[in-house]
Amino acid sequence: MREEIIKRNNVRIIGEGKQTLVFAHGFGCDQYVWNQVAPAFENKYRIVLFDYVGSGKSDKSKYSTERYSTLHGYKQDLLDLCDALNLRNVVFVGHSVSSMIGILASNERPELITKLIMIAPSPYYLNEGDYQGGFEPADIDELLDMMEVNYKEWAKYLAPVVMQNPDRPALTTDFEGILSSNDPVIARQFAEVTFKSDMRGELGKVRVPALILQTQFDAIAPIEVGRYVHAHIENSKFIIMDAKGHNPHLSDVEETVAHIQQYLNE
Repeated sequence: MREEIIKRNNVRIIGEGKQTLVFAHGFGCDQYVWNQVAPAFENKYRIVLFDYVGSGKSDKSKYSTERYSTLHGYKQDLLDLCDALNLRNVVFVGHSVSSMIGILASNERPELITKLIMIAPSPYYLNEGDYQGGFEPADIDELLDMMEVNYKEWAKYLAPVVMQNPDRPALTTDFEGILSSNDPVIARQFAEVTFKSDMRGELGKVRVPALILQTQFDAIAPIEVGRYVHAHIENSKFIIMDAKGHNPHLSDVEETVAHIQQYLNE
């Protein structure tokens, strides 16, 4: 079972240390996105990197439209690999939708995850009443339709919107490549689950300390959303970074590492 899960989720372990950091990628990505961040922690921590089923070099034959029709399927991936590796007292570092997957896991198994570090989190991407998630339903439907019609063009359109670093075109090109490498059918379902899931009700259940790293000019998870997450998680710390865009772990590695290190040392 252990080897099966390691293969299924393309689990990679680096570093030494008594405490474990689990790095979880966001939608459209894989563990590659942590390649510049994770090594900064390997001298003091055991680092676990993985791909959700359907992403990166995971075993895509294990993908099930039923299991992954909600974020709970991805949460179960996370719990499975923690149990397979016999992990305890985990610090979970999640980007974007993985922040919510980490919250689901933490709420179910608070003894497993001792701290949550969330980069650009959003519990709900849609505008609804006083809550401004950043998107109208028609915006999301248009994105999903674009993915179906021409996936490569969708990736080309989305990459600069996500990165928000026009003066550094290589970042956008690299991220477009990451998006383009996905299976279009699986990516479309993951996108729908990501953008239409409402996790606002889970925030108040969080019982572990949490760090929220919010960037400036994030078109996917605006500052108002970051403030909302902070307001609804009791023991949380909210930091607005100098970084711009939705992927500071790719665009602003040093600042991302510094904030995580400082939080871990507190």
